[in-house]
Amino acid sequence: MLVDSHCHLDHLDLSDHQNSLHNLLKTARDRHVSRFLTVGVDLDSSLKLVELAPNHPGVSVSVGVHPLQKSIPVMPEVSELVALGRHDVVVAIGETGLDNYYGLDSADWQKESFIRHLKAASQLRKPVIVHTREAREETLAILREHADIQSAGVIHCFTETWEMAQSAMELNFYLSFSGIITFRNASALRDIVKKVPLERILVETDAPWLTPMPYRGKQNEPQFVVEVAKAVADIKGISFDEVAEVTSNNFEKLFFSGNGSFPAR
Repeated sequence: MLVDSHCHLDHLDLSDHQNSLHNLLKTARDRHVSRFLTVGVDLDSSLKLVELAPNHPGVSVSVGVHPLQKSIPVMPEVSELVALGRHDVVVAIGETGLDNYYGLDSADWQKESFIRHLKAASQLRKPVIVHTREAREETLAILREHADIQSAGVIHCFTETWEMAQSAMELNFYLSFSGIITFRNASALRDIVKKVPLERILVETDAPWLTPMPYRGKQNEPQFVVEVAKAVADIKGISFDEVAEVTSNNFEKLFFSGNGSFPAR
């Protein structure tokens, strides 16, 4: 069985599934995707996901404010994030982080919001989901100063350098790969996937965005995490079943063991 470790169920167009999230998730389950982590992008969406998840077995929630959500008038308070994070269905804080590609004009806001998310995650002893784009050194510096290394977290939709991958793993973070690794122009990223130990990898869709090959042009859905796992298997020269088993175990260790630590190698 597989896990989609990062999707946005509240942003999906359900019209191809009789306007039913239940049907969309059943389509994924029919392809052996059994668990889903749906991620909030602001406080309102996070609360809605907390209310939605109990109606859908296998769905867990991460709560937070996306770094490109500066249009929201109020900086999230640590106490608000902690309150949301105490719900039973919530297993992580985020996504949060830094985006210098689209968000240079909000850099100060992003940094403060990122630090507050890390403080909330530390209080809750829950992992943090990190978004980073063209902000490698700043992201690592903030993680080194503020992240709880025991509960750790994941750099989601990883597209950065091997050097950043190494630094993130030294901080006890997992790396999650999306459909981008199936794109024709992603050979450098595939080289990184080859180097990262499978025990440090998660797979995700980031649905409804970043649809993998061969489904480009369609809305991304949790079922397509199968294509991401197939790509990891091909890149590493191992079986699909091994990728499914190990990445699912990684998900369990990070989000449900209460401790993001890696076993000694």
